[in-house]
Amino acid sequence: MTRLGSASLLPSSVRRPAYDRAALRPGIVHLGIGAFHRAHQAVYTDAALAHRFGDWGIVGVSLRSTAIVEDLRRQDGLFGVVTRGAAGDAAQVVGCVIDALAASREGERLLALLADPAIRIVTLTVTEKAYGLDPATGGLDERHAAVAADLAHPGEPVGVLGFIVEGLARRRAAGHPPFTALSCDNLPDNGGVLRRLVLAMAARREAGLAEWIARHGRFPSSMVDRIVPAATEETRGRAAALLGAEDALAVETEPFSQWVIEDDFAAGRPDWEAGGALFVKSVAPYELMKLRLLNGAHSLIAYHSQLNGVELVRDAMRDPALVALVRRQMQAVLPVLDPVPGIDLADYVERLLERFANPAIAHRTAQIAMDGSQKLPQRIFAPAAASLRSGGDGDAFALTTALWLAYLVRTERPDDPRAEVLKRAADVRPPGDLTAGFFAIDGLFPPGLAADRDWRDRVNRHFACALGLEF
Repeated sequence: MTRLGSASLLPSSVRRPAYDRAALRPGIVHLGIGAFHRAHQAVYTDAALAHRFGDWGIVGVSLRSTAIVEDLRRQDGLFGVVTRGAAGDAAQVVGCVIDALAASREGERLLALLADPAIRIVTLTVTEKAYGLDPATGGLDERHAAVAADLAHPGEPVGVLGFIVEGLARRRAAGHPPFTALSCDNLPDNGGVLRRLVLAMAARREAGLAEWIARHGRFPSSMVDRIVPAATEETRGRAAALLGAEDALAVETEPFSQWVIEDDFAAGRPDWEAGGALFVKSVAPYELMKLRLLNGAHSLIAYHSQLNGVELVRDAMRDPALVALVRRQMQAVLPVLDPVPGIDLADYVERLLERFANPAIAHRTAQIAMDGSQKLPQRIFAPAAASLRSGGDGDAFALTTALWLAYLVRTERPDDPRAEVLKRAADVRPPGDLTAGFFAIDGLFPPGLAADRDWRDRVNRHFACALGLEF
């Protein structure tokens, strides 16, 4: 079987790009061209180009891996997206990625692109830990490896912030307007966070650069939602059967997809609404809904499953006791959410439970369990604090917190940027306060939660139960 490429003869059942790829020119640089981007923003961009053609081709950037870049080049930028649901499997080939580069070995080429006025949007899916956000202050973490390197050598960046700031600096020097930087990562007010960190790094270089970015730059927030499991050999085999060609970059996903975007762009944008994107004045209500309901429930499922040897979310959802806990946590979230325009929250909860149980989606709990120290502050700790302030007991959130801490104790090498300090804290268990070591970690828990003795005792009780300890 031949590899997917421009010359591939696709079956009639496969959707393909409905525009002239040969005429497509780059207008977007995407940092972090992993599975999620390929199943989400790239799909929306394909729909936008089919609706109204323009110079919105994507140059995909891998910050670390070179293999994905080589695969994209071998496949002429094409890849398959397999949508799996109750109605069966459907495949489409996405064509809006017209080039790819590996930042680790083509940094200067990336900077040249970022400085090129033809690039009007830079999108990001780099995960929370890549931002260099200090959890204690909400500002720039100068101890973050990439941040420290980019502050020391701004002309030769290695991290996300460094590339963005150096690209903007070159545009300013050449008299070009800035690009729009659009975060698609699971952070509250992700556009505001990105703007704050970019300005902080720019100010360390030159006050005038920071002032120019603040005046002319655009950093819209967005909320993304689609379950995209990590690809496996089974994924690639299924895609090959549907496409009639081998596809090293195939991804599979659920039918549901959502993208809510703050409509604030410096130099135009694709017609992403043609793919179903929603443009709004404020993304905040949608962000909190997704972070606290979907992502928060995912964390509960992941840590409960990891402690009980359950590999996949769909299998975890066969346990009625766990489903009841998931529903309880989501019900505890609802009182601390503002109304979300156009969304029936009770219906949203029911749809989430259906999505988690989708038998066709093999979403690994280990994948969700990664980077808990970066994820739980938004997903669990923030709604817990809000619940306590409004008179709730926060017990549902105490349970998920305890399961995460028990997972850290049980896991020899947790995949987390703060793994070393977390593992040290796991050994500190004074009588009557078994989680004291974790609560002593600087910036991990909001001060109000750390100071609430009743809530901490709830965490301790759940923690002891999860590990079979006395409390």
